[in-house]
Amino acid sequence: MADTAKPKGGSAKASGSRRRNSRKDTSGIANENPDALLDLYRRMLFIRRFEERTSQAYTQARIGGYCHLNLGEEATVVGLMSALRETDYLYTNYRDHGYAIEKGMDPKRVMAELYGRKDGVAKGWGGSMHMYDTETRMLGGYGIVGGQLPLAAGAALAVSYRETDDVVMCQMGDGTTNIGAWHETLNIAKLWNLPIVFVVVNNFTGMGTTVDMSSAEPDLYKRGSAFRIEGERVDGRDVLAVRDAATRLVERAREEQTPFLLEAWSYRMKGHSVVDPAKYRTQEQKDEARAKENDPVAIFGDQLTKADVLSEEGREEIAASVKERVAEAADFAENSPHPDVSTLFDYTYATPVPNESRRMPADPVFAD
Repeated sequence: MADTAKPKGGSAKASGSRRRNSRKDTSGIANENPDALLDLYRRMLFIRRFEERTSQAYTQARIGGYCHLNLGEEATVVGLMSALRETDYLYTNYRDHGYAIEKGMDPKRVMAELYGRKDGVAKGWGGSMHMYDTETRMLGGYGIVGGQLPLAAGAALAVSYRETDDVVMCQMGDGTTNIGAWHETLNIAKLWNLPIVFVVVNNFTGMGTTVDMSSAEPDLYKRGSAFRIEGERVDGRDVLAVRDAATRLVERAREEQTPFLLEAWSYRMKGHSVVDPAKYRTQEQKDEARAKENDPVAIFGDQLTKADVLSEEGREEIAASVKERVAEAADFAENSPHPDVSTLFDYTYATPVPNESRRMPADPVFAD
């Protein structure tokens, strides 16, 4: 097991807060292609602005239902997706907007799905938590905690059975590591040597309960050891560190045909969902989560500036370009039609089912 960014702070159990040093080192950047670095920054900033616009649209009642944002996890999202091939499969939990975009979905159609419109990736019937696209092989978006794990293992079994060199990545939050599907899936993944990388995004708070208060083993990358699954932990604020760690494990899963576990820690800038005021956090903890030294977009931008890769003019140009693309996505969603009510039951089952009920809420239980 490897711990490349061990959380520091002896007051974690008492306060539920862990203080960490920001990543200011630019030594690794010197060996990177400048255009590639700027592309990573642009993608991170796009997710940030996309999610901010999503939050705004939610408060304007343009988006309904549950809505969970990737704010504070942009480096993790971009780093993880940089490690996958187009043919690799991805399963995520309900905090899935950034992953959907990074896996190749059109941001306009992602926003339209958030709006519940016909041009959305799931034709407006999936919403925030259920992004899905077989073409890009992003197979959900799951609202049930841990619901994606058995399905991801099934996809990895299919990959193994067909003897292709694809890999499945299964992303989840820290709270998922305490449910039954976690243990069952990791157990069978190792028994059958499936090419899958489990990724735990640890923001230290499973909904409203800290990891230290809910997990007897709070070092989550060690939680695979019971199944003899090798695990690593990485600083989720560092896009290059996440990319390198994820790439290493994905390629090992591809070559060795065996599962791996990666824990990426970062801060959740806001509450669990858009409507969560996070009253379970102290003001100090809220300030820590939103501090510039823990903001992955700010950290990476400052690193690029220090390394003379990103000028102030370049930063402004990228910001303007990103703002325009997000506005285009919002306009596309706003102008997309609502799905026809008659299509409500069209995708309940993959194939026709005898006696399937298509009764609307106002319809009588029994026909006259």
